[in-house]
Amino acid sequence: MEPRVGVGVFVLNKDNKFVLGIRKGSTGSGTWALPGGHLEFGETFEECAAREILEETGLALEDLRFLTATNNVMKAENKHYITIFMGGTVVGDNPEPQLLEPEKCEGWEWATWDDVRSMYEAEAQAAGSENRKESRLFLPLKSIFQQRPGFDPIQQYLSKGQ
Repeated sequence: MEPRVGVGVFVLNKDNKFVLGIRKGSTGSGTWALPGGHLEFGETFEECAAREILEETGLALEDLRFLTATNNVMKAENKHYITIFMGGTVVGDNPEPQLLEPEKCEGWEWATWDDVRSMYEAEAQAAGSENRKESRLFLPLKSIFQQRPGFDPIQQYLSKGQ
């Protein structure tokens, strides 16, 4: 099986929060993830990010930028993904994400990188204990902490604009 390319998008608002939702009905069901999807033939990363965000949340993006990438092997599902992480700013004063694909997501909310880091750290701390629960973060998001230590999507996005 060949690796596929997924695109996850940090959809940023004016408060430097981003959209996060709980996946359902597919790989990673029940985990927190960024909106995004599969790169289609001939698409640029920017085109894919803009298309997927519009389809999933109804939000339009501007200033799309590449942030980082992770390599994700999902052994249990026999899947291998290269995930491209993009960042973009929502167009408009204070738009809210809509749930346009309810079969794929339980709902969207605004989160901070500290929120996601706290989930990752709590999960890592519980990894060796009997209280260990299923992962709360979708593997590509969790992989950022493992493969790109020190990465901060907000700082990365803002520094690319300089």
